[in-house]
Amino acid sequence: MGQSPWRLALRRLRRDRIALAFGALFVVLALLALAAPLWADVAGRGPNATNETGTIDVGGEQVDVVSLDGVPIGPQWRGEYFLGADANGRDVMVRLLYGARNSLLIGIAAALLTTLLATLVGLLAGFYGRWVDAVARSALDVIWAFPVVLLGVALGTALALGGLTVGPIDLAAGSIAISIAVIAVVYVPYMARPIRGEVLALRERDFVAAARAQGASATRTMAGELLPNLAPTIVVLAPLMVANAILLEAALSFLGVGVVPPDPSWGNMIDAGVERLVTAPHLAIDKCIEYFCAA
Repeated sequence: MGQSPWRLALRRLRRDRIALAFGALFVVLALLALAAPLWADVAGRGPNATNETGTIDVGGEQVDVVSLDGVPIGPQWRGEYFLGADANGRDVMVRLLYGARNSLLIGIAAALLTTLLATLVGLLAGFYGRWVDAVARSALDVIWAFPVVLLGVALGTALALGGLTVGPIDLAAGSIAISIAVIAVVYVPYMARPIRGEVLALRERDFVAAARAQGASATRTMAGELLPNLAPTIVVLAPLMVANAILLEAALSFLGVGVVPPDPSWGNMIDAGVERLVTAPHLAIDKCIEYFCAA
């Protein structure tokens, strides 16, 4: 007796040790992000709590969190300021974990929205064909013609000031929802085009013709006959959309059109800290050397 496609896929996954290893790594990172409030309690401060004029005990000596020349303290390898502080005296480790929460939220939400829009567009274009397919393909080609980062920056910049209002949908300027909407839209063609191709092939199959002969409506045929057969394609593409959305969110935040400070994001944290590699490289080098030599 033959095995189901899902059982075969699970069997192949169990044999792929690299995929399992990276899957486990993703789960660990997700759990760390969810535990951000717990680490904030250990550190004694939230992600946006500033402390420019504060001091911290280092080896029995009180050291400024941010020196008079604006250089923040480096990694302390303990609960408070585990990875050091930023220019505003905020705990980098706490912000890193909260930034991971924002990145995961945006990535997963954007991927879900992309999957919904792409599946709808691909189904309608592939099933109805003719002018519906022509209009959908033209719209997808326009989006496809732009690199995702360039289009994301353009849309993010346009919506950063005034927000987005479409009917009952009202997204405030600077909200995370803006980043989710922008990322979801720019990735729709990358998922809608394969789905459309699948639908074009499936609509000629005998089971679709049988459903039509029995009087099934177009909606019932798409939902009951085509959509279940698209599930393997959607399941494969959706996780890829999550990864791409997280990377694009980091790029947009780094360029200043994603998550708006002081809310943390991996992208805007890299943007804030990259200059320290030139002005204060010891923050990334000295403490690491000291830690590993002591070990």
